[in-house]
Amino acid sequence: MRKILCLAAALLAAGCASPFHGYNVQPGTPRDAVLARMGPPTRIVRLDSGERLQYSLQPLGQYAWMVDLDAGGKVVRARQVLTANEFNRIEPGTWTRADVEREFGRPAMVDRVTSWNGPVMTYRWNDGSDMFYFVYLDERNVVRRAHPGMEFVNAPDRD
Repeated sequence: MRKILCLAAALLAAGCASPFHGYNVQPGTPRDAVLARMGPPTRIVRLDSGERLQYSLQPLGQYAWMVDLDAGGKVVRARQVLTANEFNRIEPGTWTRADVEREFGRPAMVDRVTSWNGPVMTYRWNDGSDMFYFVYLDERNVVRRAHPGMEFVNAPDRD
């Protein structure tokens, strides 16, 4: 029985590495085929000429896939967005909370800290290590700063 439980845990852990990695959604794929393959999205966002299907594993996962469809319902592109290159696109002073959520999905959490007068959106992601990405908003929900930080989930206890 213990061997079966260990095997099940190993398979589950392997599958959690990036559950959408194997989907490899190609441009031109019809919307219905995406839904049949990936299931219902966590959120649908209207774009200027189509829509975005968001598949996010937040709040506990470290991946979020965006599948952009044109006005005819065909895939234009699909990509995993919780990456350093994608986060570097955030423009403080220009982007709003709505822009961040359109590009990355809902965050893992939204907190307040005493050293900042506004909400702080936090995304979990993986860059070879468990990471956070913090997006600081002002009282009008405009991004004022954004930066990565380490998530020390498996760090040894410190004295």
